[in-house]
Amino acid sequence: MRREIHAEWTKLRTVAGPGWLLAGMVVLTVALSAVAATTVTCGSAGCGHDATRLGLMGVQLGQAMVALLAVPAVCGEYSTGLIHTSLTAMPRRTTLLAAKASVLTAMALAAGTVAVLGSVLAGRLLLPGSGFTAEHGYAPLSLTDGPTLRAAVGSVLYLGLIALLSVGVATAVRDSAAATGVVLGLLYLFPISIRMIADEETQRFLWMISPTNAGLAVQATTDSAILPLGPWAGLGVLAAWAAAALLTGWVLLRQRDA
Repeated sequence: MRREIHAEWTKLRTVAGPGWLLAGMVVLTVALSAVAATTVTCGSAGCGHDATRLGLMGVQLGQAMVALLAVPAVCGEYSTGLIHTSLTAMPRRTTLLAAKASVLTAMALAAGTVAVLGSVLAGRLLLPGSGFTAEHGYAPLSLTDGPTLRAAVGSVLYLGLIALLSVGVATAVRDSAAATGVVLGLLYLFPISIRMIADEETQRFLWMISPTNAGLAVQATTDSAILPLGPWAGLGVLAAWAAAALLTGWVLLRQRDA
């Protein structure tokens, strides 16, 4: 397995695209978090905003960059024919998929850690200027605070699971444009479509199975009790989506010709 992981790491390390995408993910995540911290204001005590969630808002944009990293890394081998070389060098397809998933997830987790730390720092510096002060019942964002630490760690894990979901979908679909559409549709269009449903029970059920809505529940620190799912249970829903995508991709990878 070590040889396969080294090979996948070498393939990604020797092209410029992944590095720029990871850097872009960090920059865009921190930038959106900073915009949210300066745009949303708290004018009085009990204004009802979740300061930690605001400080981590950029993860909702950063996840798109993770998908754009993982999907082409998998599908690109099919479009260029490199998959034949990869399978010749690594004929065990399960090991090949595991190596790809491991390397891409590790990259997403590493960049996600930097992005989340930058977002927390931006929130700590900018949120007081928007009224999130001790007088209004908000302490500065700090990782020494249990709920904030859980939200930060959960956000990093969320980005790692998005990488796994993207790898699974890309392996199953094999076409970069189609796989990107599927992943971004799940992450952005699915949550939007839920809001268009009038029936509250149906809306609540779809919220609970939405990979984005459920997964990002891990960021909630003040309103988690009223959410349909708890923080870790919500992240578990995203983990189930990622596992299902990887299982589907693994089955199809073993059954199909390259």
